Amino acid sequence: MTNLHRAFPVAMQQTSATITAERKHSHVEICLHREVCFDAMSTGLEEYRFEHNAAPEIDAARIDLSTVFLGKRIGLPLMISSMTGGYGDALALNRTLAEVAEKYSIPLGVGSMRQALEGTSHRDSFAIVRKAAPTAPVFANIGAPEVASGLTRDQLSTMIDLIGADALIVHLNPAQELFQPEGNTAFSGFLDKLHDITSTIPVPVIAKEVGCGISARVAARLADAGVRAVDVAGAGGISWQKVEECRYLSQFPEEDRFSPSALDELLNWGIPTASCLSAIQKLKFEQPKYGTLGVVASGGIRNGIDIAKSIALGADLAASAQQLLKALHNGTIERTIETWMNDLRAVMFLTGSATIEKLKQAPIHHKH
Repeated sequence: MTNLHRAFPVAMQQTSATITAERKHSHVEICLHREVCFDAMSTGLEEYRFEHNAAPEIDAARIDLSTVFLGKRIGLPLMISSMTGGYGDALALNRTLAEVAEKYSIPLGVGSMRQALEGTSHRDSFAIVRKAAPTAPVFANIGAPEVASGLTRDQLSTMIDLIGADALIVHLNPAQELFQPEGNTAFSGFLDKLHDITSTIPVPVIAKEVGCGISARVAARLADAGVRAVDVAGAGGISWQKVEECRYLSQFPEEDRFSPSALDELLNWGIPTASCLSAIQKLKFEQPKYGTLGVVASGGIRNGIDIAKSIALGADLAASAQQLLKALHNGTIERTIETWMNDLRAVMFLTGSATIEKLKQAPIHHKH
């Protein structure tokens, strides 16, 4: 058994910025070409069915997909979730993602901006986003370990100003950091430092998991720390534990960190997306002080019906990373979004929901 984290051998030591850039590149390649989704848990969304409305009393052609998130009108309740930035090839990826976000007037989150704080070599891979999406909502992104270690006002300003950010995403990734070969598991004091940020920066803060889900209990603590919205990023999509385990095994193929009998459960650790949504919806109903907390549904979103179910279960919008990244890689991202829009319109018509606000009230039932 080895330590959870190991330093790179002396011969492989590089600057922090270079290591971060190479890690970001490997993340994209693994997500595109390896099987890294949960295999022991689904999103739970398939367990829900809408109640059919045989007399919808609306015209399908007049259905309105637009909605409001964090005070900004968007074209449909979909966000291109945080993916990349901070290495050479990311500039082209982020440019295209930003162009798509601008075309459909939907939010775009950039990948972790840690590399932009460690060096200046790839800052243009982030800055391109605002250039290509002058009006779409764009969200900066930094990790919980960086928040816990303390971010200066200059660092916060750098991230926000670099992309003209409309909000700051703070991603919560304890399981990913635990599995990451060079991970940072120092989370002590995170909530206090998060409160310092929410009370000082000029844009709202979104707290986002990366695939293990946010419980109602944690959502309340995040809201108490000043967070304006949570992105549940539940289990059922990418397992970042699996992504990092791929990276670990490529570096240390002969070494086991965990008991073989425990590894499968750890790789599939998390709360299903639907469970996160229903629990937070209950929290907001039972404790009105959390009623204005925004909710984003991500973690295994694969089509427009998943978006619709998420909204009916309490989300304001849904978000996707891997599915849209694969579509981008295949040259089909716009077609993918348009088919998801068609899926969503179909559900809205068949439930008699002319607007996203009406869809939030559509009857939906658990199958069991």
